[in-house]
Amino acid sequence: MPRRRPDLEKSEARHLAPCAQSSALSRGREHNEDQHKLRMAFQRDRDRIVHSRSFRRLEYKTQVFLNGTGDHYRTRMTHTIEVSCIARTIARALGLNEDLTEAIALAHDLGHPPFGHLGEATLHQLMAKHGGFRHNAQSLRVVEELEMKYPEFNGLNLTWEVREGLHKPYIPNQLGKGFLHPSLEAQTVDLADEIAYICHDLDDGLDSGLLHEPELHDLELWRTTQEEALAPYPHLEPERGRNYVLRTLLGRLVEDVIIHSSQEIKKQAPPSSDDVRRLPGLIITFSPEMAVLARDLLKFLYSRLYHHPALGPINRRSVDYLTQLFDLFISHPHLLSPQFEVRVKKDGVHRATCDYLACLTDRQIYVQHQKFIGGTPSTEISPLEQSALF
Repeated sequence: MPRRRPDLEKSEARHLAPCAQSSALSRGREHNEDQHKLRMAFQRDRDRIVHSRSFRRLEYKTQVFLNGTGDHYRTRMTHTIEVSCIARTIARALGLNEDLTEAIALAHDLGHPPFGHLGEATLHQLMAKHGGFRHNAQSLRVVEELEMKYPEFNGLNLTWEVREGLHKPYIPNQLGKGFLHPSLEAQTVDLADEIAYICHDLDDGLDSGLLHEPELHDLELWRTTQEEALAPYPHLEPERGRNYVLRTLLGRLVEDVIIHSSQEIKKQAPPSSDDVRRLPGLIITFSPEMAVLARDLLKFLYSRLYHHPALGPINRRSVDYLTQLFDLFISHPHLLSPQFEVRVKKDGVHRATCDYLACLTDRQIYVQHQKFIGGTPSTEISPLEQSALF
């Protein structure tokens, strides 16, 4: 006999920590739906996210390096999958809800525009007089409004708990009286995202040649991790050694989070997930010592990688293309795809245009620019791909 949803919920309740968010106690969905016979609520959310068009587009959106500039560099999708893996490991170790954690992780970057953080900054500037643009808010907008999967309503109709996890920055009392912070599962995803940035962007930076290992020796976290990892293997070839150091660094960060957060959970002993939300501080954190070391590495990445001079020409071209398309569609909204053209009356031409451009992938921006303005795409695009722009 198959295990049905009530059986799964009972099993889940036996294994979760008291402070975890159980599926059975979900606050539900904005639009009422019958519960599934075989799947729990957060399982369904995870599947809806993975099956969405917005999730598929992440494969062709920039993480650090423009999509198509290297086959081994991370994209927004591979970053998302890595965040999900890290978050799930932490959640399992702490007795949290893995389905909820995974769903939040898989959805956390659905609103990221093309060209990574540079694209986000550009759209925010272009929308300065019209509400601005933040990818976190856009991720919520994607799952609540822009995906079109159901005949009765827009969005994916995800549970309250998943949507809560996408509210960043989290504003006290925004989602409930006395709620100061989100669930432990949402806190886990936030920190897993930071860990992924540290380890994986560092990996891509070194792999690209824009960063060099000697530059990292002044950073205590890198230096001590390298010494620990390579002490038993003094003669490893450079690439193998670097990969092993990065693997050790990832493990060290994750282990620190698990040990420190476990101690905090035991110390504060919140009896329920709502009690977690009412606590004055976060529980899922690095230890104070590791937080300082990790922050130094992040600062290094921002100063030495994300704004590296070698990325300047392609970044400037990307900003120019995004800006020119924005101005064009504002003046000629009939050029938007039908889905977004009809949103002009509801949301205004600026927000509809911003939504459209944020949904496009890196290469779709180049194709649209070539089509309407003129310019050379960064990669070869097939006729089928050109006809598939929404």
